[in-house]
Amino acid sequence: MARLNVARKEVCTHEGGKAKHINPELQLRRSVMACLLWEKQFYEDGQDIASRIIGLVPEVKPQKVAEIAVEARNYMRLRHAPLLIAREMVRYKEHKGFVSDVLFNIIQRPDELTEFLAMYWMNGKQSISAQVKKGLARAFTKFDEYQLAKYNRDNAIKLRDVLFLCHAKPKDQDQADMWKRLVDGNLKTPDTWEVALSSGGDKKTHWERLLKENRLGAFALLRNLRNMDTANVDSGLITDALQNIKATKILPFRFIAAARHAPQFEPDLEVGMLKCLGVQEPFEGHTVLLVDVSGSMDYKVSGRSEITRLDAACGVAMLLREVCPKIDIYSFSMQLVRIPARRGFALRDAIVTSQQHSGTPLGIAVQSMYADKNKRFQSARFGWHGSRGINYVGQGLRPDRLIVITDEQSADGVPDPIGKGYMINVASNKNGVGYGAWSHIDGWSEAVVGYIKTFEPFCPNLH
Repeated sequence: MARLNVARKEVCTHEGGKAKHINPELQLRRSVMACLLWEKQFYEDGQDIASRIIGLVPEVKPQKVAEIAVEARNYMRLRHAPLLIAREMVRYKEHKGFVSDVLFNIIQRPDELTEFLAMYWMNGKQSISAQVKKGLARAFTKFDEYQLAKYNRDNAIKLRDVLFLCHAKPKDQDQADMWKRLVDGNLKTPDTWEVALSSGGDKKTHWERLLKENRLGAFALLRNLRNMDTANVDSGLITDALQNIKATKILPFRFIAAARHAPQFEPDLEVGMLKCLGVQEPFEGHTVLLVDVSGSMDYKVSGRSEITRLDAACGVAMLLREVCPKIDIYSFSMQLVRIPARRGFALRDAIVTSQQHSGTPLGIAVQSMYADKNKRFQSARFGWHGSRGINYVGQGLRPDRLIVITDEQSADGVPDPIGKGYMINVASNKNGVGYGAWSHIDGWSEAVVGYIKTFEPFCPNLH
């Protein structure tokens, strides 16, 4: 019989700070919610993260695994990690019954049908589970002819292959006729920017027509700003498109990446971005925001991307600035630096240039923030004459909420927050510090605002 009365092994962050012990469900959440699958991070190899996700699936209750997969796709806008979770759920009897519903909810583009099958056969072809067939068949009915034609690519696994394998049933005769055109290779050619540019002719003319006819989605618009500028597209058309962009599913850091490639459009990008960010109800009270600018935050989120973890953190900070009318903002690395509470790209610039990007003593940063609040309170109330130490319980220093945006790899111990404290984790590293008295949030999408509003009425540290 295994011994039960043994000391629990201490867990640490990659920087050596004492981390929190968390259960498998929380481990799965932190591994998934900011995970671009198989992409290397600063501290961990992408394959290690994928292996950890695979190992955690059977340790978590099936309903919770299903909820995490759907949340990662629908709220964190992640595509591949949810597909991997669904693949792993097929392997376990108690999880298998949830697979059909999970696939139906996480497959939102036709190419995800083929990507899932490629993942399913990653280690060799095998028979398709009945639950998988059912889920793929249900998901297939979501898509119209434009969507199917757009993603009907000549890959190893094609959309017609999925259709044959899952035996999907059309909703009506029109869909049946459309699927026959898919099988026969006769789908109507979609009017996308990829098709337009590959057809030859003048690129400027193609781009301007697409802009005038509102044929560019938000992501395509942001992604192609530099290409349109190179083609000498009418800047007025680009400006109008950016200022009227509808980007409910575009993560804030995408605007940062677009501005990096086409800085001349930064004012217009900011107008569109702030319009998208400003749709949520503001928070009441006083918020303090701490943003991690340590060296690990400069690491790219993907080997194929120029976007960094700090870009993601700045995107979340820019969003929170819009919903927190009364806010103090600090960056932290080897020191705590108070920065002006600017809006939009000016806030990003203030965060990035605030100090050297070095280590991560998050614990000292939290303590220093409270000390700074106390000092300012005492100075304003009584006049400040020298150091009086840190007053952790003074009513004047305590903000209504403290929000930290970080990859959680602190080099030191992190104290509990005073009152409401939120740790937003923008990485997938194994261990973290933001649990216990902290309300922990994984991911970098606009959904973090909704999570905080959900947590707040139930936060154990309400004051």
